[in-house]
Amino acid sequence: MSDSNARKHLDTKHERNREQRIEGIKRWVEYIDSEPPETWGPQQNAVVNDQLNAAQSVQTSAAHQQHVKDVAAEILKESDTSDADSE
Repeated sequence: MSDSNARKHLDTKHERNREQRIEGIKRWVEYIDSEPPETWGPQQNAVVNDQLNAAQSVQTSAAHQQHVKDVAAEILKESDTSDADSE
């Protein structure tokens, strides 16, 4: 396989993966729109916690771990703000 063909194959694979991620996000949005937060909230927390644990198990740097925690805190803060605005 030439470099050109390999690159084209890799680009196709990346595009397919991107499309699958977008479809997964769309399904998640439909799910959270149809279910109460009490149902999907713990599921989402479990996914995030598993991702944090996986990141820690690969021995990421302390700076990266802090960045992930900061991003999670910011998302939670925005979520709390938007929940308060909708009440």
